[in-house]
Amino acid sequence: MAAGTSNYWEDLRKQARQLENELDLKLVSFSKLCTSYSHSSARDGGRDRYSSDTTPLLNGSSQDRMFETMAIEIEQLLARLTGVNDKMAEYTNSAGVPSLNAALMHTLQRHRDILQDYTHEFHKTKANFMAVRERENLMGSVRKDIESYKSGSGVNNRRTELFLKEHDHLRNSDRLIEETISIAMATKENMTSQRGMLKSIHSKMNTLANRFPAVNSLIQRINLRKRRDSLILGGVIGICTILLLLYAFH
Repeated sequence: MAAGTSNYWEDLRKQARQLENELDLKLVSFSKLCTSYSHSSARDGGRDRYSSDTTPLLNGSSQDRMFETMAIEIEQLLARLTGVNDKMAEYTNSAGVPSLNAALMHTLQRHRDILQDYTHEFHKTKANFMAVRERENLMGSVRKDIESYKSGSGVNNRRTELFLKEHDHLRNSDRLIEETISIAMATKENMTSQRGMLKSIHSKMNTLANRFPAVNSLIQRINLRKRRDSLILGGVIGICTILLLLYAFH
């Protein structure tokens, strides 16, 4: 009976050591995969900024599939090792030899510590991988947003440039209109002043004409010439004003 229970215990220890060896190899490969994913993400970021000639040996989707597969395999191995440890705990609790019970408990505790270390290492490596992948996805989204902004900014810049040119043209037109109006107002004031002077001179000439008939005919000829000159001056001013307006709104 003791030999049978001893063989059972040895079988459990062999299963535990075998699973621990498998877990050790799997965790090493799992850690290398996560490290290579992190490095390839950094290279991809640098390549996007400087060059587009090189391509990674293993793209992100393949690494994601390998990560998921290895994670499932490690979780299964951890579950199997946990089951073996539980069976070993049941055996130590049912062992009938007190002198051997302490040694069995020590062995069981060592296997439990190994299981705990492997579990902790697996979750830590997995968390690091998920953080790197999440950061890479975020950076990829940011790069896409920047590229879309750059592609759209060219059109926006051209539109802005056209709007600025149109705005400058309108400002120049407004300035020309203001200058034309200022010239017209100054001309109006000058003509009003000249009109007053001419009225004063005309009244004086009429007074003289009434006194001297010979001078009256001379004054009439002078008035006709002044009217003709006024009409010519007014026509020239009108034509200049129209040409300025046409140039301003062209």
